[in-house]
Amino acid sequence: MNVKIPYGKDFVDLEVNIPHEVLSPNEPEVGDESGIISHALSHPIGREPFDEFVKNTDSLLVIVNDATRPTPTARVLQDMKGILADHPDVKFIVATGAHRAPTEDEFRFIFGEIYDEMKEQIFVHDARKDEDMEYLGVSSNGTEMYINKMVRQAGNILVIGSVEPHYFAGYTGGRKAFLPGVAGYKTIEMNHKHALSNAAQSLALEGNPVAEDMTDAMEVLKDLNIFSVQTVLTADHGLYAMTAGDLFGSFDAAVDKANEVFCTKLSKKGNIVLTAAPYPMDIDLYQSQKALENGRLALEEGGIIILVSKCRDGVGEDTFLNLLGSSATCSEVMEKTSECYKLGFHKAARMAQIGTWAKMWAVSDLDSDVLRSAKLESQEGIQEAFDKAVGLIREQGKEPHAIILPQGSLTIPLIE
Repeated sequence: MNVKIPYGKDFVDLEVNIPHEVLSPNEPEVGDESGIISHALSHPIGREPFDEFVKNTDSLLVIVNDATRPTPTARVLQDMKGILADHPDVKFIVATGAHRAPTEDEFRFIFGEIYDEMKEQIFVHDARKDEDMEYLGVSSNGTEMYINKMVRQAGNILVIGSVEPHYFAGYTGGRKAFLPGVAGYKTIEMNHKHALSNAAQSLALEGNPVAEDMTDAMEVLKDLNIFSVQTVLTADHGLYAMTAGDLFGSFDAAVDKANEVFCTKLSKKGNIVLTAAPYPMDIDLYQSQKALENGRLALEEGGIIILVSKCRDGVGEDTFLNLLGSSATCSEVMEKTSECYKLGFHKAARMAQIGTWAKMWAVSDLDSDVLRSAKLESQEGIQEAFDKAVGLIREQGKEPHAIILPQGSLTIPLIE
């Protein structure tokens, strides 16, 4: 059997001749996009319709995701164009969290047709610019809340996000637009430290310290007038559902829809897992780690996990790579992480955790020395890596059984 594995914007055929399961997001029936958007905006949850919300604001700040998310921001903004164009004071801010600013191509991906006419009204959040932040207090979990000043200055906020499972925050979307989206670096660092907890898992909201901290942090922003738009995409980035209105109500409704797409049943774990980070989530190793995290859910102890990611922009945030590279073993990484935490260490810790009980390989454009620093064994190609894994499992006297996740960043394997 041939399985198409994404690599950058292209696909590579993988020939598989052993027992295996291919897990991908489900393919629910998709309706008319314009109808989905129009219905959500005119029938919001716990709020007035979108056009009335905008009409009653004297200033409006639109918070949008950066290019590491496949959020169909441009498609949604196109339907809002007429209403937003008539507004006397509308600005946009790209919620980068701790990521870098978008490139010109990425700006056009985010904003689409409105970019050229709105570009003077578009700003980019920079978590490291302390002078751009405003201190708002402390969450009940002790996170010091620094938020971009533009948020409070506007007061009226339109959030456009997308909801899918997230490996330590439970789900993306909703409250993540504020933390980490437009939060200060220290705030993000304090929140993400909770990712070291075993309770910080995909699909987990209740009892997940990261998710609960994000929700709790919104208490210091409860005076904001927020209209939320949350989208749920199919694996090929088609619009499956959209919810709108109250920030938490729209998020909860989108979570239910996201589960219908991204949660896939698995009959048994494999001793070989091949998990791919599809475009645009293959932007760098830092983001591609999510495919590893989902793949681990389908992997037997002592097995081999193969990450496939082009890593178009290289490593990304290099704090986690520095920690991995400075440690001789994955166990040593875990020890260092528990002693002293910096933003990015959660990535290192979770990667190292896999490396303590399984082999980690990678097919990537990254240099083999970089991959070695990340505790990943570099492989020449997708087919070569897979065949090598099959041979190694057989050498161990085991029957190879593979789990293949072509959309590893988006697929949550659940044992039946």
